[in-house]
Amino acid sequence: MNTLTQENLLDIFEYKDGELYFKKRLGSRTKMNEPSGNIYNTGYKRVHLLGKKYYIHRLIWLYHNGYMPEFIDHIDGNKLNNKIENLRACSKSQNGFNQKPRKNNTSGVKNLYWSSHFKKWLVKLQINNVVKHIGYFVDKELAELVAIEAMDKFHGNFAYKGI
Repeated sequence: MNTLTQENLLDIFEYKDGELYFKKRLGSRTKMNEPSGNIYNTGYKRVHLLGKKYYIHRLIWLYHNGYMPEFIDHIDGNKLNNKIENLRACSKSQNGFNQKPRKNNTSGVKNLYWSSHFKKWLVKLQINNVVKHIGYFVDKELAELVAIEAMDKFHGNFAYKGI
């Protein structure tokens, strides 16, 4: 079996509450009656299956939908919440829209930056690989509100909600 299919997964696994359970033993290391996979260093769960490694959320998507999109977004941002209702197909950009602020973010708010040159808060975000400058603000609270509104407007359903 070179290409994993929905039919293969339905034969191998049972899905329950965001977890995949082996229905049959595939080898001596197959663990029955417990969720399959281990947390990988990326923070996602991964399983070794038929000589290859797969992310659990991608297998769950294929299991339910019969195809594998290029990117899958965890709606709530939790990499371990693999319930099918928390997963959605997306583009690379949309997946990035829903990511939490980077660790080096000093404002604590996504798309909000301090401009030392202007001594003001800058709201900017990326749309279709183009940086859009929304504006400069003296008041941080106002800048936060503008950043949230800009994400809602330009990122739609994929706007990051973890602020």
